[in-house]
Order: sequence, then C-alpha cells, then structure tokens
Amino acid sequence: MTAPAGAGGALLQITDLTVAFGRRPPAVRGVTLTLGAGRRLGIIGESGSGKTVTALAVMGLLPDTAHVTGSVRLGGRELVGLPDKQMARLRGDVVSMIFQEPMTALDPTMTAGRQVAEAFRLHRGADAGRARDAVLRILGEVGFEDPARVADSYPHQLSGGQRQRIVTAMALVNAPDLVICDEPTTALDVTVQARVLGVLDAVLDAAGAACLFISHDLAVVSGVCSDVVVMHDGVIVEAGTVDQVLHAPRHPYTAGLVAAARLDLVEPGARLPTVEDGGWTP
Repeated sequence: MTAPAGAGGALLQITDLTVAFGRRPPAVRGVTLTLGAGRRLGIIGESGSGKTVTALAVMGLLPDTAHVTGSVRLGGRELVGLPDKQMARLRGDVVSMIFQEPMTALDPTMTAGRQVAEAFRLHRGADAGRARDAVLRILGEVGFEDPARVADSYPHQLSGGQRQRIVTAMALVNAPDLVICDEPTTALDVTVQARVLGVLDAVLDAAGAACLFISHDLAVVSGVCSDVVVMHDGVIVEAGTVDQVLHAPRHPYTAGLVAAARLDLVEPGARLPTVEDGGWTP
C-alpha cells in the first residue's frame, strides 16, 4: 500500500522496506510509501507499530544490529547501504530530524546558539560571524523575539516549548529538502503544543520542505499533514488523504484509532472496534 506522492514528484520513495533485529520478528515489514516534494505525510499508529524505526531507516540512524532490506531513495539517491561518511553529509543538510524530547537531543553544556551554529558550520564550513548570523536568523524564524538572548542561553534556562523550537531551528538551519518529525510535541502541554506546531507549519511553508510527521495524535496529524499512512505491527494497513483515512476509514484498525480518539462517536457501553473485528491478522 502506497501513500500518494502529490504534486511536485517523488522526493522520498520507500519500497518494500523491512527492518529486523536479531532473530525477533521484523519491526518493519514491506513498507512502501512515497512523499512528494513540499508535501507533508503523517505516519500514525500505536507505540511499537514501526513508525520511528521507519524514520530512523531513512536517517541512517539504525544500530548495527539492524538488518535492513528494500529501498529508501531520497531525491533519487539510494540510502540503504550508503557508507556512513556519505550518509553523514546528507544528514542535517538534505534530510534532518526533530526528535520527541528536546532535552535528550540538546547538549546541556553548550548554549543553544552554539548548538545551532554547529549544525550550520558542519555543512556550510562558515566562519563564526556567518554562523552567528545564520543562528539569529533561524531563531527569529522559529518565533523568538529576542534571538540573541536565546542563543546565549543554556537548555536548562529555556522552557520546554523554547527548547523544542531550538531543536526545530537546528533541523531547519540548513534548509533541508526533507524534515522528519518524530512526535515533536508529545512532551508539551496543549497551549505550547499549538504554538510550536504553528511555528513549524510556517517555517516548513517558507522553506518549501517536505515533512514526514510521526505521531499517535490524530488531531495533530490532521492539522499538519495532507496525506497519512496507518501502521500496525510493522506494516502499512491504510493510506490516503487525511480526509479519506480519518473520516472514512476502510480498515478496522484505523476505525479503532479514530474511535479511540473520538469517544463521542461511540455508543455508551459499546466496545471499541479492533483489528480482529475485520478478520485481519498481520
């Protein structure tokens, strides 16, 4: 099952991706999806469904114990089997990732500005002055009214929403073609979440970057993405536009996710639909 590429052609093409760890059943099995340039594709599903493993396969961040087969092509370039040095040149430049918990993604011993500058200088070879200019520019773009003060602050001196915007700035400072967001607002309260998503939406639009957005929050995905795929037990069970999948789900697992998120649609005392109701097994 393949998600639509949309206008602009295919930027990311994943074909029959399978990822296994040791002798355990594969964490991802036969995943095929397409993401068009400038489009936003959501991946939804419960914890353990294979969402993050799929994203890490694109980023080349899976551990050495992972056995990967299939194809991941970004801008026509095959990433599966790409040597580490070549992948490192793409990571943070052509493709970048915003992680779920900013405090684990940020170095507590370095100022926010230095960390954003490091991402810029690594790929642009810029001097300190040019890097500082790039840092202040991107911090302004992600919504900071006082970028110089924020740049000179350490992560512990910033709020959770501010730290998430710093991680977003690090991911976007080199204007990548593809940004992968892995549950980027899960650790934030609803008000801060809305502010961070608004910033992300605006910056992605301005950069024209494509986005692969991983979440279990259907409301967030429907607000951010144009298309969506649903994963369960390592496989894609449904794909289509957000309206098609979330408002007229065809698969019983998707119907269960929607019903769980919209309890007002369920009759009082009724059992939520499950995968087994459709006679489907992975």
